[in-house]
Amino acid sequence: MIKILSKLFIKDHTDYSNPAVRSAYGKLCGGFGIFLNICLFIGKLSAGLLSNSIAIIADALNNLSDAASSAITLIGFKISEQKPDKDHPYGHGRVEYIAGLLISIAIVFMGFELIKSSIDKIMHPQALSCDLIAIVILVISILVKIYMFFYNRAIGKKIESVVMSATATDSLSDTVATSVVLISTLVFQFTGLNVDAYCGVLVGLFILYSGCNAAKETISPLLGQPPKPEFVEQIKDLVMAHEEILGIHDLIVHDYGPGRVMVSLHAEVDSNGNIMEIHDLIDRIEHEISSKCSCQAVIHMDPILVNDPYTDELKEKIIQIIADLDPEISFHDFRVVKGPTHTNVIFDILLPFDYKYTDEFVLNYINKKISRLDGDMHGVISIDKGTL
Repeated sequence: MIKILSKLFIKDHTDYSNPAVRSAYGKLCGGFGIFLNICLFIGKLSAGLLSNSIAIIADALNNLSDAASSAITLIGFKISEQKPDKDHPYGHGRVEYIAGLLISIAIVFMGFELIKSSIDKIMHPQALSCDLIAIVILVISILVKIYMFFYNRAIGKKIESVVMSATATDSLSDTVATSVVLISTLVFQFTGLNVDAYCGVLVGLFILYSGCNAAKETISPLLGQPPKPEFVEQIKDLVMAHEEILGIHDLIVHDYGPGRVMVSLHAEVDSNGNIMEIHDLIDRIEHEISSKCSCQAVIHMDPILVNDPYTDELKEKIIQIIADLDPEISFHDFRVVKGPTHTNVIFDILLPFDYKYTDEFVLNYINKKISRLDGDMHGVISIDKGTL
């Protein structure tokens, strides 16, 4: 159904990286989710009233809250597509993450409530009833929720949306919860064993776990998470495809919401090159990255001295010093400044965030090695964290 609706109402529906297409999918799935959950609410409420089943009436109210979650999805995508303004110069894209977080909180709350009510049932057991209408309604609800889980998960992966993933988790939690209600009812009907409350505790713990994982996925981009390695490699390949670029470093990705990504990096070029021509090249690379990677790119031009015997010889020695410490460590922005009393060897070292040695140890080790090369030589070293 979603495929049919997307073809009918979404222009260029396969261009998933397009912010307008992403937003259209989010609003479509949110609206469709509201419709399905309200239908389930009406059906379950009618069946619950006819069969006098408190359990089904409670499940109907749960579907009403699910409709509210779908509404959060729709509203989140609607707000996130608003244009930048003076108070939000980078747009409103992170509202999508906030919407996902709200849905995750609702899932966690549902898990707590289910555990609480299940423990109450263990303390005060109640006889279960098995009504044909109730069973049919529960089976229909399970099938609908499974369908909602699959389409929310599929669309969430295609448009890389954490809020859609959270909505899929919500649908999966409802599926498991309703399935346990159905299984417990059938077990009681055929064996007389009332395991409803105990199963409810287990399901509540599962829902709690799912909600916490969903919250983690939405909190990470809000706090700031590292870019995907594939995205970094794509940027690197585009820049290094130009022979005038000798190396890149200090790549930073600023995520202001899906489709609102800013990239900054330093590109090393020959200091003897024509500055106007190099500047034009940098501009062209920025536009190329922006068009092919759906982001805004800013490149800082780093001129480096090329084919200078003294600098090249000293650089090789520094390479060996760092390799003796750890072959995986890289460095950049290498330059030598000679003065009347001493020579400064200046460069940056790139270390992983969880590196085995402290920054102080690394600095002391390299500086001692540099001093042994020449007593008048000093290392001026900065440490960067990351992978590029």
